Amino acid sequence: MTGNPIAVFDGHNDVLLRLFRRGGEAERAFLDGEAAGHIDLPKARRGGLAGGLFAIFSPSDEGSGGGSKVEELMATPPYDVPLPEHLELTFAQRVTVNMAALLFRIERASAGAVKVCRSAAEIEGAIAGGVLASVLHVEGADAIDPDFHLLDVLCEAGLRSLGLVWSRPNAFARGVPFRFPSTPDTGPGLTDAGRALVAHCNARRILIDLSHLNEAGFWDVAKLSDAPLVATHSNAHALTPHSRNLTDRQLAAIGESGGLVGVNFATSFLRPDGRRDADTPLEDVIAHFDHLIGKVGEDGVGFGSDFDGATVPRAIGDAAGLPALVEAMRRHGYGEALLAKLCHGNWLRVLARTWGEPRSERRADLAA
Repeated sequence: MTGNPIAVFDGHNDVLLRLFRRGGEAERAFLDGEAAGHIDLPKARRGGLAGGLFAIFSPSDEGSGGGSKVEELMATPPYDVPLPEHLELTFAQRVTVNMAALLFRIERASAGAVKVCRSAAEIEGAIAGGVLASVLHVEGADAIDPDFHLLDVLCEAGLRSLGLVWSRPNAFARGVPFRFPSTPDTGPGLTDAGRALVAHCNARRILIDLSHLNEAGFWDVAKLSDAPLVATHSNAHALTPHSRNLTDRQLAAIGESGGLVGVNFATSFLRPDGRRDADTPLEDVIAHFDHLIGKVGEDGVGFGSDFDGATVPRAIGDAAGLPALVEAMRRHGYGEALLAKLCHGNWLRVLARTWGEPRSERRADLAA
């Protein structure tokens, strides 16, 4: 096809963490572009990345390699990566506030090219206007106090999505380790505080992200929550038996709830051998799309790239490479209506329902 690339709304990226670690001139680096990283504004425009959930993640050590060390250990299966214990609350809160401020500063410096969106209608309007639609998301509730004071403040500031846990444990839940091969059934479910957090998120209409949560916690949320079940960046355990991936039973529950799974581009969660290797073919990505569509339904699958947080297939490379994946999906037999759902329509529908917006027919022809 010719013309603009199809608009992609992506369920997960870690660009704020990358920029936070980068330090000075972070806003300009994002807006003007640079060689480093998977996402900046020029790369997004070239690739049709029209918006997404921008994650705030508190690393276990502000100066450490964190995710890079995890990635190194995932290069040679089998593996069981050791993870740190709980973060100290005030440290996590400071990092969270700093990263949120960074996103707002990018918006302010962008002269209208980037917008922090607080509704599905705002996302759709931004995409239609060629504005990068960013949604504030927190990955792991380590910064949330027991009385949810910071959560309420963040919600008023624009937070619309929260992962209860990253892979390390916290006061609310236990995450899955980075383990291959392994099932996601790796420990106990939600704590009492975690159950209260689910209720609070439902009351505030904050999306609850199930990625990184262990299987017992997943089923606790499924019983407690009145919102669609969403895993922003997870894949199919049947294809890649990694603890981070979802079983067919979990996928069926997400489909029954009217929820969504975002396909993760991290090669360790894509490859049948669980290996971190950029020389992973696009066919492995499409195989997960196929499986998820078969188990969740074509209305319940989207993109959840994990850009700036993982090793992705070399054929994609960064956000500018998204058209290569979309074209491979097209060659595989995905029609234009299905592509529009997978690339952005399904995310818009699920976000609107989760956030309590009136149902409406969403446009399927959004261009970046």
